[in-house]
Amino acid sequence: MKLKLLDKYIFNQVFISCFGCILVFMIVWIMPEILLKTVQRVINGTYSIEMGISIIVYELPKVLNIALPVGMLLGTLLSFDKLSKDFEITVMRGSGFPFFRIIASVIVMSVFATAFTFIVGSKLLPYSACKLKDIKGENRSSQFVFPIKKDDDSMDKIVIVPNFDNNNIRKVVVLNFYDYTEKGTSLLSSILVSDFAKYDHNSWTLNSAKKYSISEEGIFKEIGTVENYKLLDGETSENAYKLMKYSVYKDRELTNAQISEYVKMLKRERMDDEYRFMLNKYIQRFVHSFLCILFAIAGCLLGFSKPREQKFVGMLIAVGIIFAYYITIPFFDLLAEKAILSPWVTSMIPPVCIITLICLLKKMKDL
Repeated sequence: MKLKLLDKYIFNQVFISCFGCILVFMIVWIMPEILLKTVQRVINGTYSIEMGISIIVYELPKVLNIALPVGMLLGTLLSFDKLSKDFEITVMRGSGFPFFRIIASVIVMSVFATAFTFIVGSKLLPYSACKLKDIKGENRSSQFVFPIKKDDDSMDKIVIVPNFDNNNIRKVVVLNFYDYTEKGTSLLSSILVSDFAKYDHNSWTLNSAKKYSISEEGIFKEIGTVENYKLLDGETSENAYKLMKYSVYKDRELTNAQISEYVKMLKRERMDDEYRFMLNKYIQRFVHSFLCILFAIAGCLLGFSKPREQKFVGMLIAVGIIFAYYITIPFFDLLAEKAILSPWVTSMIPPVCIITLICLLKKMKDL
């Protein structure tokens, strides 16, 4: 019974602190960047009141997705720092409770926070991001480049679509290459330009395409017109269309299922840079949710202190962890995209670093 009372007491203390930290973080984040700009645009008449409220509501999942791990770190730190200063941790340790037994209820809470963070990132965030686009009337960038490679990995052709809308694929440019390469470089054999292409699930067809033939020396030799030029067919045509549709979305606008399908198609079509980047973002979604547990444990360790010890150092380390994690995400994205490191490695570096820090803190505090 005493253990249950202890767990309930610690759970309540940490829950209140974490909830407060999440709320404060969201307010601080949303006030200058979102709330003030939205209010100004409502006053200026750019947005209606209903539109302004909708924008703020749909911005919340993006902020909440960041605030949950941060709140777990700062909330547990503040709670355990208070318990330490009030000698309650000293009493628990003196009663023979090991560190992980004391924080058992915190770990249970962090598991729930992990599940909630995962739901926010995989469901609420993509939904709200798409709704924001629709509310604001923002146009999606529709430029699409689809490279097609031969079996030896040399370039066969490149399809460039600067503008499309559903089945209307406009201003298509096709770069065709010779069957051989010179000094490892593919040589252009012709360029086709068409006002639009027709897609019917089994093929892409160019109508009245202008064809610019190029000699092996790189000189234009003739210009002609090609009627009903079959550009893509079979599975490749369907994959290209799906990839084109996905390409207008940012990763946060896609659900886990959509990103998974996108990654598989990118790999199948050997679009390596985009494949590595999206695979990295896909793995990061799971890692980001799991950070709630690691941040909670790290916060508890940073909060463990002597009664007269200042909490400034622990808070400084916590802020450093938060800053280092979020500031390095674009850097790891780039490393994955450029194949400097595997996406599995770049995604796992942050949690491995935090686990290492947890082990060091536990050893330093002799817990």
